Amino acid sequence: MNVNMGSIDRLVRAVIVVPVAIVIAVVVGVGSVAGIVLLALAAVMLATSAVGFCPLYKALRINTRSHSESVGPGA
Repeated sequence: MNVNMGSIDRLVRAVIVVPVAIVIAVVVGVGSVAGIVLLALAAVMLATSAVGFCPLYKALRINTRSHSESVGPGA
């Protein structure tokens, strides 16, 4: 599993998308179908931002990680 998400992408998911999805889920009702879908979406977004890998990006061949982020300290 290669990291395919850049720092900004990970930050936006964790700080903006996840809280917004949770708030909307609470507003529409956590027990409703829409609320459950939004909470699941928030969980997936949080998990992908934590590990830095997005399976959808892999399928679509998208890589938001910049070259400077790819280079390790010993390279």
